[in-house]
Amino acid sequence: MKGAYKHYKNVPMDKWRWPNFTPQEVASNGDYSVVLHFETLDKMQALRNAMGSQLVVNSWYRDAAHNKRVGGGAKSMHLKGRAVDISIFGHDPKKLYAEAEAAGFTGFGFYDTFLHVDTGKRRSWGKAGAKFR
Repeated sequence: MKGAYKHYKNVPMDKWRWPNFTPQEVASNGDYSVVLHFETLDKMQALRNAMGSQLVVNSWYRDAAHNKRVGGGAKSMHLKGRAVDISIFGHDPKKLYAEAEAAGFTGFGFYDTFLHVDTGKRRSWGKAGAKFR
């Protein structure tokens, strides 16, 4: 399975190995294209397994135009399918952060309603960090 598709419906489901996620969840909310970053998908599946409940994805891959519309950075990890914004609704933020770190995520953005995780260099940001630690 290659990693980039013009539309999430083009992803071959016979090779899809992440049972708790769909290509539609990974796809851009802009043009519905998708870039699959397998390491990030594996870490998200590990996080889902550790949490034992659904993870609501606010944003995963973003095409360039959509990223610009939502104010994403020019070097956003979302542009490579390497970042995910996960709603904290229904989750203990401290547990979500701890399990995301244990799953191998290295970038963390702390927001009032979601946790940004990515597979970039180790770093963190956000005023809401206290509720996650």
